[in-house]
Amino acid sequence: MSTLTNNKSLLATAIAFALAAPLAMADETNEEQLIEEITVVGQSVSYANNETPEEMFKQQSAMTSALAVIDNLPGVLINEGDTFGSDDWSTTVSIRGFQLSLDEQQIGITIDGIANGNSNYGGGAKANRYIDTENLGVVQVSQGTADVASRSHEALGGTLNFTISDPETEEKATVSLTLADFDGQKYFARYDTGEIFKDTYAWFSLSSTQSSDWIQQAAENERDHYAAKVISVVNGVDLTAYVSYDDTHEDNYQRVSLAGFEQNPESDGLTQDWTGIPYVDQTYRRGWSTLRENIFGYLKAAYTTDAYELSGNVYYHDNSGRGDWVPPYLVDIKNDGAEGHSELVSGNTVFGGAPLGRIYFVDAAGNSLAPAAGCVSSILAPYGGSGPEADPACYDRSAIPVGSYRHTHYNKERFGFNGDFALYTDFDNMSNTLRGGVWYEDYERDESRDWHKIIDSRTSFQFDHNPYWVQYDRSFTVDTMMFYLEDELDMGWGKVRVGAKKFLVELEADDNFNRGADKVKVDSDSDVLFSAGVVLDTGIDGMEVFAGFAENFAAIKDSVLERDASQLDNIEPETADNIDLGIRYSSDAIEASLTYYDISFDNRLVFIAPDSPDGIDFLVGNNGSYVNVGGIDSTGFEASLTWYISNEWTAYTSYTSNESEYTEGTSAFPTGNTVFGSAEDLAVVSFDWLRDEKFAGVSTKWVGKRWLDAANTQRIDDYIVSDVYAGVTLERPVEGIESLEVRLTINNITDESYLGGVAGQAAWIGAPRTAALNIKAAF
Repeated sequence: MSTLTNNKSLLATAIAFALAAPLAMADETNEEQLIEEITVVGQSVSYANNETPEEMFKQQSAMTSALAVIDNLPGVLINEGDTFGSDDWSTTVSIRGFQLSLDEQQIGITIDGIANGNSNYGGGAKANRYIDTENLGVVQVSQGTADVASRSHEALGGTLNFTISDPETEEKATVSLTLADFDGQKYFARYDTGEIFKDTYAWFSLSSTQSSDWIQQAAENERDHYAAKVISVVNGVDLTAYVSYDDTHEDNYQRVSLAGFEQNPESDGLTQDWTGIPYVDQTYRRGWSTLRENIFGYLKAAYTTDAYELSGNVYYHDNSGRGDWVPPYLVDIKNDGAEGHSELVSGNTVFGGAPLGRIYFVDAAGNSLAPAAGCVSSILAPYGGSGPEADPACYDRSAIPVGSYRHTHYNKERFGFNGDFALYTDFDNMSNTLRGGVWYEDYERDESRDWHKIIDSRTSFQFDHNPYWVQYDRSFTVDTMMFYLEDELDMGWGKVRVGAKKFLVELEADDNFNRGADKVKVDSDSDVLFSAGVVLDTGIDGMEVFAGFAENFAAIKDSVLERDASQLDNIEPETADNIDLGIRYSSDAIEASLTYYDISFDNRLVFIAPDSPDGIDFLVGNNGSYVNVGGIDSTGFEASLTWYISNEWTAYTSYTSNESEYTEGTSAFPTGNTVFGSAEDLAVVSFDWLRDEKFAGVSTKWVGKRWLDAANTQRIDDYIVSDVYAGVTLERPVEGIESLEVRLTINNITDESYLGGVAGQAAWIGAPRTAALNIKAAF
């Protein structure tokens, strides 16, 4: 690994040669291609974009999340707490220095072009909440200058559009079983109806997934997913309907410091056994949980003629759930005088109010006890150890430990619609396309936090379902309206486009404990956001050059309104100016692209979370605070190549060089420092093989060094992760079965130890070697 790191220039030269050499050989390559070609380069537009080929799906098991399949595309880095992506808390996405994590939401996600409703942990949802991996179609990645029509509050650094596969035209039943390391198993079934009415097709699917954590196998992760899709043509109108239900219980991973990782790279500090000592049990893994239910559905209609196209959709999304932690004390919220603490008695719920203190140990009458004078705690972990107030050795043996189970409840309901048009005209043998549209969304999000007494902290984490304190209860409403208009002229030798869009976003917060108080209101409207681009024909068959510019925008998140520490008057929406310059080439044998980008990112909002490797502030009246910390300048280039070597072999490689630095920074984010968590170098090399019914492949990704902190004092080592897969597809192996596929996938086959996702200047440990066997039958 060190040899690779010390020869970055050699690596860049080698990949540049790898891109160039096959271009020269393209004419000599056998034109007969028997491998199904699915483009990686993407669409012929004036900005960098890529699509996932079939091979990238094979490199991941059926248990992995929908996000994992894009990890090998240029400029993209996906890190999840484990190979299966079974913990949203530890999921991070990085593209060109832009982040999607606990700290930041700067990358847009859409589902079949429909907004996902933000990607944040507290009420947001990423693509894996909407789509089962087996139902996933192509994923379209726009790394920077995204399409002007993109619907997202967060698309500063590009957009990820996850598409859902259409129904089959013939009746078909598919069942799948996946067995994997760390107690992993997934059952999946899908029924394609074939034509049920004239020009009407549908599918229905269900799945159930279970797994544990890779560190101790103590977690209990469960996910049930149900979905259906219908397509139809009625009087020339294309209709599409989709609905999904996702129910997930995830036990989380904890971030670690660099020193903690170096001391023990096989532990995140969470524990598997209940000890009966609340201070120690605050890191009990099954007490760190994410529970979510998501219902999502849409109805689309499109009508197309030679002269124009009209399309629109309506959608609905309901998100509910909670996040759990295990504070090592009860909050003294009510002054009970000389009597025992009412917080210990079920049904005595206090709504709102400020803490009076903390209760660690009580006597049999429910009175709070103090530690013995002069006692020094012998508890050394977690978080550097406790004081005497939390150590049972500092109390009489009759003292009873008490602790809490803290719930933060999230509920969000969204309704929206999209409308688009396109007009096609000709001017002097030049084709012109004028398109425009509108996006409207209204959502209400409720968030509350309650504290429950653990019934007996000495024996288990079972809790009283009647809370003793409801800390807060808030509601947030956000109204979004986005308009866009773009004109594109095809002059034969090239296409030129000019566009503009504008967001009108109104946010409102209401304290449900204080209905008479004035509501907090913030307008987060954008300026008119301009975009332009050109795609030029080089005269070489299959080769074009492109250039694009776009002003991108991210509205202030509604979660900013709940932060007591945030100064709302000083919070501004984030903006980014994106420039792409590139060249792409496509033929029967070769697909290649090279893009240079330059991004200026202003008013960067940073979320300061209450948890860290040094401990957790459970009592903070919110989940942290937001502050604007200046901007970021990102420059770099992305290169990718797919070479269809023969009718059996395909090779793919990509390389990204990225430089992201803070500008107009603060003392916490110094100007000129590299953005923490952003990889300066990414490289991928993969080979895929297909012969008759057999297939196999290997993919290797190198992630260069990163900074763990904004001060650039802690350097994370680079790492290399390799994935392999092999399988066989048998046609009609027995009577009644149309096909049978068996596939073995091994991720991180070398069992590389590394730090993966970064958030809040700490990191999650990367997943170890993980094997999964999938058996899929079609009837």
